[in-house]
Amino acid sequence: MTTVQISLNSIDKVKSFVNDISKFNSDFDLVSGRYVIDAKSIMGIFSLDLSKPITLSVHSDTETEEILEALKPYLVNE
Repeated sequence: MTTVQISLNSIDKVKSFVNDISKFNSDFDLVSGRYVIDAKSIMGIFSLDLSKPITLSVHSDTETEEILEALKPYLVNE
């Protein structure tokens, strides 16, 4: 499992994020406080506080490099 911090601070960013990760067969979870939601669920994402960075857990052993490349526009620079 890989964990990264992402920012989804606009409606367009949320839509493109869901489209980008839906191309992969892996499971993705978004963690915000005590809430954990399926990252492929656009309705679930809008139930979170999007003004702060969100933790994304990627459950993949095979596609990790491709997934991280697709996530670059959303990663929070730490």
